[in-house]
Amino acid sequence: MALSAPPVSYAVAVEEYLTCAGLAPSSARVYRISLTTWGWMLAGEPAPTGRTRRSAKPPAFPVAALDAPTLPDALAELAAARADEMDAHTVNRELSIARKAIAWWRQQGWVERDPTIGIERRPAPPDRTKGLAEKQLAALRQLNVSLREKTFWRMLSESAARADEVLCLNVEDLYPADRRGRITAKDGTTEWIDWQSGTAQLLPRLIAGRVRGPLFLTDRKAPARTPSADACPETGRARLSYRRAEEIFERTTRLLANPLASPEEVEDLDGWTLHRLRRSALTHDAADGTSTPMPPARSRRDSAGSQGR
Repeated sequence: MALSAPPVSYAVAVEEYLTCAGLAPSSARVYRISLTTWGWMLAGEPAPTGRTRRSAKPPAFPVAALDAPTLPDALAELAAARADEMDAHTVNRELSIARKAIAWWRQQGWVERDPTIGIERRPAPPDRTKGLAEKQLAALRQLNVSLREKTFWRMLSESAARADEVLCLNVEDLYPADRRGRITAKDGTTEWIDWQSGTAQLLPRLIAGRVRGPLFLTDRKAPARTPSADACPETGRARLSYRRAEEIFERTTRLLANPLASPEEVEDLDGWTLHRLRRSALTHDAADGTSTPMPPARSRRDSAGSQGR
């Protein structure tokens, strides 16, 4: 039985979900575009592509139509056709967002089934992300941003560590005199990252005398449900999340990524990604003549082939 009356339309259901999801404005914008795209396919029609996708409106139909028994087969065909036209990362991201929304609607009792079941994620192509050029890094360092962002971005560009690993650093994991820190890798093993003088100069100001707790903190107090490992015992603030860190970096770098655009166009532009910032260190290692084993060691990957690209 529904916990509340189902919305009169899919568009209203989308807005209800976005309101309750607690997303930052930039994330809500991405989610709305993705859910609008899926709205067309859930209505049995091809989704808009190209520049019209960002400004498209979802067709009018009740959210309860997602329970139609014929929808999964029709949806699978439409999703496959769209996947042939779009890059795998976009398709997979949109599918993930749609499933999150549908799961929430099911919790509300508005729909009974997930029509995306059976639609598989597309294999991602080889990583050919280009690092930022030296001029771009210099421009990034000139931005008027908080000390937290300056330190985080500088550590990524100097260490080549993964953003999620750096965000998991605690103050007690740092060895400032050695310019290194202890991290937990994806497989659970303990590994080390190293940084240079830029990060070393910023860290003492960021730590500000703290001796424990997450290194990179949010601006607000941690919610009551925050795990103790992700809350600073000295300030009461929470650990900065990857999603929030990515949002800030992407939004802040939109004009740098699109130097010919005007400030009025910034909302419709895409900025740089944290992954691209990380790749900068590996790219510059290779350009500076670093020996072949070094870039994989910095990125802690097994294959030098992916770095060679």
